[in-house]
Amino acid sequence: MAQNNRVAVVTGGASGIGAEICRYLAKDGVDIAIWDLNEEAMAAVADEVRALGRRAITSVVDISNREVVTAAAETARAELGPVTILVNSAGIHATGAIEEIDDASWDKVMAINLTGAFICTQVLLPDMEAANWGRIIYISSSSAQTGSPNMAHYVASKGGVIALTKALAVELGPKGITVNNVPPGMVVTPMLQALESNGGVPAGGVEAMAARLPVRTAGSPKNMAAAVAFLASEDANYITGHTLSVNGGRYMN
Repeated sequence: MAQNNRVAVVTGGASGIGAEICRYLAKDGVDIAIWDLNEEAMAAVADEVRALGRRAITSVVDISNREVVTAAAETARAELGPVTILVNSAGIHATGAIEEIDDASWDKVMAINLTGAFICTQVLLPDMEAANWGRIIYISSSSAQTGSPNMAHYVASKGGVIALTKALAVELGPKGITVNNVPPGMVVTPMLQALESNGGVPAGGVEAMAARLPVRTAGSPKNMAAAVAFLASEDANYITGHTLSVNGGRYMN
């Protein structure tokens, strides 16, 4: 699925699923602007992308800040060219019983997980419209498909991402731009490991949860990255508004 001369922005690209997406897109011939808050980790992923023969730049970006996103987009265009692939993988996880979630916690989760996806899309959209070609892929969550206790703000934000996917697919389809999302199931990432260590995973931990899945195993970032790379490719030109569940059977469409 070679895509030489395409340029992608991958938010949250410094680790976990986002970093693996950078590697997969690079293998497909895509140059990448990595946006994250972890400068050192971003630099390491950028080196891997360059080792695969593609160009890479990094920008420290809080995706909930429009001015910062706009500046990073200008840098990406200047150094790599027009951006026609956006993979919005940046996000934060949060837990808490509904009685315990205060306004500040709710607003922070929404600002990053949902509003950030909206801002990045709006800022980069002109490049895709000019090319009459674009791929927008959001990382949502299987928790928004099944429901999940003690994380109402997180689940609501990711449910909003799924709804945003559908709205934009209808609006942008006539412009040659597809919009899809991938809701990971239980994927072993630093975020999941931190959640487990903080008691945010049911008794028995990740291993016990994985044993209850139809495939009897937890997922890896590679599973997610392969799905994203496909949706970003020419081969996926007839898929839009879709929620591509990659979750080992936790939720079946």
